[in-house]
Amino acid sequence: MVAMPHLPTPAKPTATRKDVARLAGVSTAVVSYVVNGGPKRVSPATEAKVREAIAVLGYRPNAAARALKLGSSEMLGMVVPDMTSPFFATLAHAVEEAAAARGYALLMVNSGGSLAAERRAVEHLASRRVDGVFLSSVLFEPDLRELEAVEIPAVLLNHSTESPGFDSVGVDFVQAGRDAVDHLVSHGHRNIGLVMGISTSGDLDGREAGWRMGLERAGLPIGPVMRQHFDRDGGYQAGKWLLNSSERPTAVFASSDLIAVGLLRAFHEGGVRVPEDVAIVSFDGLAESEYCWPPLTTLAQPVEEMAQAAVEALVGGGGHKSNRRFSATLVRRASCGCAAP
Repeated sequence: MVAMPHLPTPAKPTATRKDVARLAGVSTAVVSYVVNGGPKRVSPATEAKVREAIAVLGYRPNAAARALKLGSSEMLGMVVPDMTSPFFATLAHAVEEAAAARGYALLMVNSGGSLAAERRAVEHLASRRVDGVFLSSVLFEPDLRELEAVEIPAVLLNHSTESPGFDSVGVDFVQAGRDAVDHLVSHGHRNIGLVMGISTSGDLDGREAGWRMGLERAGLPIGPVMRQHFDRDGGYQAGKWLLNSSERPTAVFASSDLIAVGLLRAFHEGGVRVPEDVAIVSFDGLAESEYCWPPLTTLAQPVEEMAQAAVEALVGGGGHKSNRRFSATLVRRASCGCAAP
């Protein structure tokens, strides 16, 4: 007897809206009203029958057909320079929640700090017909012609300056730099250095501009500036340089919490006490800043408020373009010499 070959089980046919209507004993229009939440009202009893039929049949609405009918994909895109960064991960999560509250899903793309990859990401999202894009550019001043060319609504996120024709949302970096210096000066420091993250564009970062303004306003000389990557290793390398420097300041403004974490490790290894030998104020307000030792005094970005403002600007229906610039909040902890709260 010849063994018959094993034949694959036929795929279960996909349930359609007509199948749901037939099982529930209603019209296909009623099924559509239940699935889409309108435009006509359905009695609770009828809705219950339709939803039971949907569950029994495993019906899934056709997203492409729904998008075509509504004229909306109900999907927003977001481009970030580094999705492994705790700050951008936190920001993306806040944007995702704010978008979901309005019925939108979020598709995030990582540019890896590359301008070319950023442009490809925007084009890719536009080709997917998302309803709008949040762009956290690798440039302080992105080429707006790129966004205009893809003809898609966009909000510049983590962007502190005004950009004609576009909504933008960000933090006042300059004020944050001044606030950091003012706070360190209030602790009696006269020699305040800066560890500045390296930007792709090479433009002057607002945090550095604010640091310089703060020193000038206090009548202090410009302290040493160390430029490193916006990560823990960048801070660690800056810290090792400071350990061997005859120009070591008594206080440092670190342009990100991650840089400050790297500084702490280098100082611990080198026997430099924080804040007794070197005080630190950092920027971002990540959860990590509270759990290192000593806990970091930081200028915290209002991430949730920024996310809400960005989503409102993109899908809220307002016609006027604006720049929403938020203030960072000084969170006092032990790294600057403040007593623990």
